[in-house]
Amino acid sequence: MATRTRRSQRRTEALSRERIVETAVELLDADGEGGLTFRALTERLATGPGAIYWHVANKGELLGAATDAVVAAALAIEPAESPDAPQEAVRAVALGLFDAIDEHPWLATQLAVQLSRSPWGPVTPRIFESVGRHVRALDVPEAGWFTATSALVHYILGAAGQNAANARLPGRDVDRAEFLDAVSTAWEELDPDDYPFTRAIADQLREHDDREQFLAGIDLVLTGITALRRPSG
Repeated sequence: MATRTRRSQRRTEALSRERIVETAVELLDADGEGGLTFRALTERLATGPGAIYWHVANKGELLGAATDAVVAAALAIEPAESPDAPQEAVRAVALGLFDAIDEHPWLATQLAVQLSRSPWGPVTPRIFESVGRHVRALDVPEAGWFTATSALVHYILGAAGQNAANARLPGRDVDRAEFLDAVSTAWEELDPDDYPFTRAIADQLREHDDREQFLAGIDLVLTGITALRRPSG
């Protein structure tokens, strides 16, 4: 009995929370949230459910831990060193999250869940801290920190999430260039009296680069934020 207990303890110690979360991310990447089950975890990790429950109480906790692990890796960015360091740092944080959401199809949904249902958990403070410390470095008055940071966070997650969703629309059997060309052509054929603006930008839609457009949006938000700077005195 004592020998069995020691073996069980060794297995539990060998199966770390980090390894469980890493495997959960792999399952999520492969099959989405529906593919993340404790049965799939036990099979992948070649262990029993009790060893997993020792580290993670339920699927909700596991999803939160997987989301936090991916976000933490995306935000592990060296600070920029340039005259525009805070702006460059914001762009680096934004691109880190953009790429993470693009690489992990399930992440956008989980980030929305974390921000709306569990803002006290580790994910929301991690993102706000990574963005907000650079907003503060832009000499924004303290009264504007929350609003400015929220504007950036909502733009980053919303735009990145929409871009990832567009890339994975069910039933899309054409590549990106063909899809954009079809949409642009349809816009160009709209009634010129009802849709003069949409027709005018149709060709820009056809030629745009997603990452460049995303960063251009970041720059627009930053332009508004820098207008809030404390007057030099």
